[in-house]
Amino acid sequence: MKKKLFLFFTVILLLAISFYGYSILKETGFFRTIENQLNGEVVASVDLAGAEDMTVSYTGEFLIISSDDRAYTRDSSKERGGIYWMNLKNEDFKVELLSGKDSPKLAPHGIDLFQIDSSHYRLFVVNHHLKKHTIEVFDLYHESDSLRLVHDITYEDVSIFSPNDIVAITANSFYFTNDKSHSSKLGKFQAEYLGKKGCSVIYFDGQKFRQVAEGFAYANGIRYDFDRELMFVAEARGFLVNVFRKEKNGDITLIEKIPTGTGVDNIEFDIDGNLWIGCHPNLLAFSAYSDGKKPFAPYETIKIEYKGKGDYNQEAIFLDDGQLISGGSSSPIFKNFVFTGNVMDDHFLVLKLNK
Repeated sequence: MKKKLFLFFTVILLLAISFYGYSILKETGFFRTIENQLNGEVVASVDLAGAEDMTVSYTGEFLIISSDDRAYTRDSSKERGGIYWMNLKNEDFKVELLSGKDSPKLAPHGIDLFQIDSSHYRLFVVNHHLKKHTIEVFDLYHESDSLRLVHDITYEDVSIFSPNDIVAITANSFYFTNDKSHSSKLGKFQAEYLGKKGCSVIYFDGQKFRQVAEGFAYANGIRYDFDRELMFVAEARGFLVNVFRKEKNGDITLIEKIPTGTGVDNIEFDIDGNLWIGCHPNLLAFSAYSDGKKPFAPYETIKIEYKGKGDYNQEAIFLDDGQLISGGSSSPIFKNFVFTGNVMDDHFLVLKLNK
């Protein structure tokens, strides 16, 4: 009798473990079929490693790029990172280094640009130099057809323990995401693999830091729509885009969660306010790729037209099995050109979409 009970409970336990494992695989996109898709053409391949985040100035007609050669750091324990820019007034798609000897040492991650006037911007940068997490703020001056970057201030705080992306609200206030609930290896494992919902959004009002939202499964990209007073937060492990209303005191109130079916990363807007998001359709493949265990990881770009609560439309723009570009993280658009930001490939692509 005891042997039968032991066998029964063993079978139940194995079934439960199997079901849990299957659920995790399904939630991370493991079973998804990748069918390459592009309604357009590749017009340029730009040699720049780890161009993880990108943001466009539509008025200044330039692109700012956060670059960190993560594969080089992984294999050598050394860093090669910086802030670059691209002049979009022509179509030669050349990048130039902006940060230099007068800038802090950079291993940059998420970035955002806040325009003060026609020639003066503030650039906000999440920095992981030597695994020390800070927020760096620069003044960016647009002079004729050139840009000049001047470092202003470094922010350090206990709340900045796993920062991913950042969005500026004024010249001196911002929100950022922590993509893990703790800075430990266990915290990373729980966020990336088990989908633990403990990640957060932090607000800095110009004087102090405070948490305004939590409970995300890997909080990632964050963007604010000033016209509609809406905050969008990508939840990569949850395959969700969270929509919040920004309150006058800086709090954010959840409106809804948009299921996307893919690992959403950085969010950018087009001139009509639509969301353009670089994505990881298979998170486990991306994890193996980032660890150097696989040569490729699939890449996806989606567009979300958001009209209001319950009224939105998602469109697949670009999908690749990783042969062209791997590790999708950002997909800003300028005119009909899409730039394929990525976590750690050695290049990024410029796509020209069919109108």
